Amino acid sequence: MKRHPVVAIIVVLCLGLFCSFHNYDSQAQTRDKAVAAAQKITVLNPLGTPPPIKLKTMAPRLNTLEGKTIYVVNQGYLGTDNLLNEMIVWLEKNYPKTKFIYKELGRSMEPGSPPLFAEIKEKGDAMIMGLGH
Repeated sequence: MKRHPVVAIIVVLCLGLFCSFHNYDSQAQTRDKAVAAAQKITVLNPLGTPPPIKLKTMAPRLNTLEGKTIYVVNQGYLGTDNLLNEMIVWLEKNYPKTKFIYKELGRSMEPGSPPLFAEIKEKGDAMIMGLGH
């Protein structure tokens, strides 16, 4: 059987590369450890620490919905308006003596309570709020 010298050269080169790879890798690891020991990086958490949460009790339940005014508030997420309008149709059918008022809150970034909440406190008996997600 004849052996081709080109095949033998390729085999020798491949073996040489394979055997030297471990040595190269260990040299790189030693160099990386030396660099890491010389440099220290301080990383700060951008989230910070949130303030403590003050728990509030839930509003008491209404004894009945008869003759009450219920605000149905949409916070503005996509599709929530469709859901809340369907809920109002069902609620008006099942509670005909109750007044349901649909309002949109929007995604306001203003601090404090929006004026809508003052209106609900003054004129409403309860509120259903549709939140997204």
